[in-house]
Amino acid sequence: MTRIVVVDNHGQFTHLEGRALRDIGVETEIVDNTTPPDEIDADGLVLSGGPSIDESGRCDEYLDLGVPVLGICLGMQIIADELGGAVGAGDYGGYADVTVEIDEPEDSLVGSLAPETRVWASHADEVVALPDGFVRTGKSDVCDIESMSDPDRGLYGVQWHPEVAHTAAGEEVFENFRTICES
Repeated sequence: MTRIVVVDNHGQFTHLEGRALRDIGVETEIVDNTTPPDEIDADGLVLSGGPSIDESGRCDEYLDLGVPVLGICLGMQIIADELGGAVGAGDYGGYADVTVEIDEPEDSLVGSLAPETRVWASHADEVVALPDGFVRTGKSDVCDIESMSDPDRGLYGVQWHPEVAHTAAGEEVFENFRTICES
């Protein structure tokens, strides 16, 4: 069975990420973001959302484990920040229902959602510049980089929360990530 570990960055929806993975038949566990990398046994990782990039523990080290990584909200920002992109304050800080336009219909994580999807997202902070090797895979009228992918390194990110009921195709995002982890 595919095993995807959720790294807890102390976000309010982390437990829902674990549940969403269990619901699609994935073995999962939630671990704190200070867990030593050599103690993580997984076919893939989800870096959860959370309140502060300054409290991201050892998430930067998890990017080198050689397994696919899906960053959700803060998790995506951690990936961008660590790999040379940039994170900045968004123009809209609260949670909102947002329409995301999918730029890359061939993308293995979000391409199946094309041409657009409705999501639940916070934009207090957001990725404002992609790291080298990444492509923008989604955008909205409130955020220029709603999702990003670097399939060569198995690194993916979404600004929105696929684990919440307000996101239209959230389960599909997790199913697509499971497929990435299994390939």
